Amino acid sequence: MSSPPAVDLPLDLVGAIHDLKRELNAVILAHYYQEPEIQDIADYIGDSLGLSRQAASTSAEVIVFAGVHFMAETAKILNPDKLVLLPDQEAGCSLADSCPPEAFAAFKAQHPNHLVISYINCTAEIKALSDIICTSSNAVKIVEQIAPTQPIIFAPDKNLGRYVMAQTGRDLVLWEGSCIVHETFSERRILDLKMEHPQAQVIAHPECEPAVLRHADFVGSTTALLQYAALSPTHTFIVATEPGILHQMHKQNAQKNYIPAPSGTCACNECPFMRLNTLEKLYLAMQHRTPRIDIPEATRLAALRPIQRMLEMS
Repeated sequence: MSSPPAVDLPLDLVGAIHDLKRELNAVILAHYYQEPEIQDIADYIGDSLGLSRQAASTSAEVIVFAGVHFMAETAKILNPDKLVLLPDQEAGCSLADSCPPEAFAAFKAQHPNHLVISYINCTAEIKALSDIICTSSNAVKIVEQIAPTQPIIFAPDKNLGRYVMAQTGRDLVLWEGSCIVHETFSERRILDLKMEHPQAQVIAHPECEPAVLRHADFVGSTTALLQYAALSPTHTFIVATEPGILHQMHKQNAQKNYIPAPSGTCACNECPFMRLNTLEKLYLAMQHRTPRIDIPEATRLAALRPIQRMLEMS
């Protein structure tokens, strides 16, 4: 889908967005990894589980999803009759891209009688091939509710799958997918930071590589990381997840010190897809009602069932 035509932007972009929001009866949902100015204008900021719950319960007629494509797809799956807008159609996800539907269908066929639990960071087509969807905040809880005798495929994130295996003692069949941001954090450079800041705690998202997680004082979803940083008496944190979350951490407690965990050799700890969305693109999407998310009805219905199971089990 082509981008909206170029137009002169209003001088008061934030005010214009608020006006459009009232005009459209729209709600703006934003992930913690978005740019700070987008977080500040959003009606709700959250992780994948919280955003799914908001999308399922909103009374707005238009959902403007400041996140990546699979998140906007989830909102559309839950709200087929509502207009769902994504500020930049190219805001995809490396983890979702690592699990092509045809290849995953063949992988699933090789493991008959397995229950498929898929991390929400996947396409609508992968959700449609799944039995239950999970997020990083509820993956352990969901797996613990499955009978020990039931074999499970866990997709697409191998690192989250390994973390769930360690926490539950379950043997999961893993799809070998990963997130380009979370797999690039450098264990060596994190240890160097710990030497520089001996009182600091490392807090990490479970999508990180095992070598990073073994040095973490706390592992949790983005929301759990926020809550831990806010409540812990520790003053300095090395944060191993996408650094967009630091904006909310500073807003919760500006007196504390939050250090983004470094990658090995590049400045690639920011998600390039999340950062495609801008305040200008958000305004243009609302102004022109595009790019919009559309999903074939058969795919939507098949993807809806495992999402509903997740919400019931959470």
